[in-house]
Amino acid sequence: MRVRFGGIVALDGVSFDVGKGQIVAIIGPNGAGKTTLFNCISRLYPFDGGDILLEGRSVRDLPSHRMAALGIARTFQNVALFDSLSVAENITLGAHASLGGGFFAHALRLPRAARAERKLAAEVAEIVTLLDLDQVVHRRVGELPFGTRKRVELGRALAGKPRLLLLDEPAAGLNHTEVDELTSMIAHIAERFALSVLLVEHHMNVVMRISHRVLVLDFGRKIGDGTPQEVKSDPQVIRAYLGDPS
Repeated sequence: MRVRFGGIVALDGVSFDVGKGQIVAIIGPNGAGKTTLFNCISRLYPFDGGDILLEGRSVRDLPSHRMAALGIARTFQNVALFDSLSVAENITLGAHASLGGGFFAHALRLPRAARAERKLAAEVAEIVTLLDLDQVVHRRVGELPFGTRKRVELGRALAGKPRLLLLDEPAAGLNHTEVDELTSMIAHIAERFALSVLLVEHHMNVVMRISHRVLVLDFGRKIGDGTPQEVKSDPQVIRAYLGDPS
């Protein structure tokens, strides 16, 4: 993939894959192109060259609003929720692309729509319990602490039944305990739902604990791609990002 913003090359021939059920982390210094890459996959940004294939199908020419229906869900660095709605309502909104029955069936309260809504309510309840949100399920999101809001946003992404989950700095702004809890939660969710997870994260303990592979970017170029242990000991990665101990 290649992306330019005027004379600035944001991504310079970056290529990689995420296997089914894999957690792949993207690391690199600020300005390396991590968020640009996420925005391209989400179809928020156009790109100048290359392609994005989801199970062999190109999504290059599809608009961003089609991504959820294809099975791509995303969380953001800055939590984006509806503060006036409850936890359950926010999570339920994430299922809009997968809710069956059709508009008129739901408007007319037809039996198949009622069945779909009962099934959705059960799925939302499962996600609420999985993310330890039972105690706040009916609270307005705007009243909740930041760490809890992060879990609500993750729940909303899961409600869409994604095949690929994009997590943009999920541990940002959390305290040490919250980071540990979220790290374990991400690993458990990926295994339980056989999810492919693409993770941008600056907390190296999170990356090293749960990633199957780590992709390293520097000034829009890929300089490392391997297991956490391989990347951790790569001299080029150490110089560019992890810090040269010498």
